[in-house]
Amino acid sequence: MTTTETVARSTDPADPARMTKPPPARRGSDYAFLSREVKQSGLLKRRPVYYSVKVGANLLLLAAGWTAFALIGQSWWQLVTAAFLAVMFTQTAFIGHDAGHHQIAASKRVNNVLGRVHADLLVGLSYGWWINKHTRHHAHPNHVDRDPDIADGAIAFTEDQARVRSGAYAWLGRHQAWLFFPMLLLEGLALKVAGVQATIERGRTRTGRATRLTEAAMLTTHIGGYLAAVFLVLTPLQAVAFIAVHQGLFGLYMGCSFAPNHKGMALFGKDDKVDFLRRQVLTSRNIRGHRLTDLALGGLNYQIEHHLFPSMPRPSLRHAQELVRGFCARHGVAYHETTLLDSYAQVLRHLHTVGGPLRLRPELEY
Repeated sequence: MTTTETVARSTDPADPARMTKPPPARRGSDYAFLSREVKQSGLLKRRPVYYSVKVGANLLLLAAGWTAFALIGQSWWQLVTAAFLAVMFTQTAFIGHDAGHHQIAASKRVNNVLGRVHADLLVGLSYGWWINKHTRHHAHPNHVDRDPDIADGAIAFTEDQARVRSGAYAWLGRHQAWLFFPMLLLEGLALKVAGVQATIERGRTRTGRATRLTEAAMLTTHIGGYLAAVFLVLTPLQAVAFIAVHQGLFGLYMGCSFAPNHKGMALFGKDDKVDFLRRQVLTSRNIRGHRLTDLALGGLNYQIEHHLFPSMPRPSLRHAQELVRGFCARHGVAYHETTLLDSYAQVLRHLHTVGGPLRLRPELEY
């Protein structure tokens, strides 16, 4: 049986999310009942004080990092600054993520302004490109051929993707479990390049011209200002090392925050019919932890709650967890939660399993 023929299949035999057939269609209204519970609890209300403090503190720390960069000057100690700024870039991207889901303000316009400033101007990621991609992911998580986050690329996420590989891509797929974390060092750069390419492509259309120009201007300002600052303050060799450490750790941090969310969880094929609640819960994985985990992962450790209620403010997710977990238990919906390290182990096992067909056919490399 191929991956696309399997309903809600997880590669981990111990994973409670494994199912053999979709639930009865009559239970599709379960989400409406859960949604009412959540709304009545007030968990969807905006948290202006939290986000005012969060955004303000984040901007101060980001400014402190660049101030330290300017004061230190030509020194190899700038690699420490690069590591700090990698953390702050990721935290800034998390705020852009929240804005993209309209978690911060009631006004769509305000959220979009905050999102573009944090993503395009401060980090150099295309907000418009990401919104388009991320919206499709939320609509069809782990849905083969519909979720862009599991589309065939450097990593093969399904055995069907692996089987058609040859040459260097076959070698990469065969060893992808071992190469996964090293490859994340390039994730930040890959996201930025994809965003710039998408912005250029959108520039050839006539719709949303003002928005495209604004985004292009912000991206250009970020890229130009970043490169100018690095090469004017540091020696050429130091500048290259700074960029490598900064962008590499930024990509690694981003990738390590995203990887536990869905990789290795249930997959759906094009003909599978599953209601919204189960589609979101069965494909998502929560990470156990505490307030530090919430901070480090930007609230993405509550992936199940986030997928069920994308506009829920980040600090409310932890309070929604008990409601959602209890609801799932009462309705027989598998709710998967594990530790951060175990989530990585599950991801690597999944990638190793997917690469199995390639290991059986080493001639595909040639």
